[in-house]
Amino acid sequence: MGTLATALLLQHANAAPSGEGSTSASAAKRLSAASATRLVAPLASQLGDAYGGAFYDTEKRQLVVNVAGGGDEAGAQVRRAGAVARSVTRSAGELKAATKTLKSRATVSGTSWSIDPRTNQVLVTADRTVTGERWDRLEKTVESLGAGVARIQKSKGEFKPFAAGGDAIFGGGARCSLGFNVTAGDGSPAFLTAGHCGVAAQQWSQDPNGAPIGTVQAATFPGDGDFALVTYDDPATDAPSVVNTGNGQPTQIVRAADAAVGLEVFRMGSTTGLRDGAVTGLNATVNYPEGTVSGLIQTDVCAEPGDSGGALFTGDGSAIGLTSGGSGDCTAGGETFFQPVTTALAAVGATMGDGGN
Repeated sequence: MGTLATALLLQHANAAPSGEGSTSASAAKRLSAASATRLVAPLASQLGDAYGGAFYDTEKRQLVVNVAGGGDEAGAQVRRAGAVARSVTRSAGELKAATKTLKSRATVSGTSWSIDPRTNQVLVTADRTVTGERWDRLEKTVESLGAGVARIQKSKGEFKPFAAGGDAIFGGGARCSLGFNVTAGDGSPAFLTAGHCGVAAQQWSQDPNGAPIGTVQAATFPGDGDFALVTYDDPATDAPSVVNTGNGQPTQIVRAADAAVGLEVFRMGSTTGLRDGAVTGLNATVNYPEGTVSGLIQTDVCAEPGDSGGALFTGDGSAIGLTSGGSGDCTAGGETFFQPVTTALAAVGATMGDGGN
């Protein structure tokens, strides 16, 4: 049983949005998305309090790193690494502190927030159910953060997990999507899917009324993520590390990688198939009716019920995320959130299906 699919992996260049501050790109290198993503963590560590976030400019193929203070040396560190240094007002630490305030004062169902390094702000989203007292509470909290720290946008849909209907899997009356085949800590074949699928049923099959093929070993939802590890009941199961394209040309998954804002991604799900878009925010918190989930990736990729657990990946074979939920559909669009694969693997002690990471 392969994992999820991609048909035409055509990458579309997206120009980097114009945010605040100035940039210096004199020594910037042209980087692949995977190479750019790998630069983020060490640069964040080097810059310390001066780090203001980063995003990938797909048109120029450059990593843009926000620098809040730190003097000339901070910018020089960024340039020496081959990235573009961009002067901004707020550090990543200040923006993270703002999200903590939102969590303590404005955790209401139908809201989400994530850090947007392109605008150097926290993006707060309210779905159509947020009205009256709840809207007033959210708006007052955003205003209390200070001018320009956060902005609110309205979503036409409702935030909800996308369980209902890669490859489809069925359990407990629910339909979800298989994410990525992995190797469990004990060496047995397994796969990742959404946590809200894992808590809905203990066993999963390939057909609505079929015999179980896998058993849930760990599941997190709600809370610090939305992921589940399911081991195949037959230890001899062939579980290749691929995304099943559905057209006879599976995409090999060669690594798990962190997301970066601006990264072009593909999503495969059993309801709506292959869709593409870009990462728009990191460390997103989503207040679903079932509870709050934190640490997610925010994107503009559409999804619908049944796509839950499906694979988010890049054209070069990097596993990025697992479909969690969002608003809208693939007609009207909307926001969709994903569980990072890297944190899911670390939490359950698994590696990608070929034994790599």
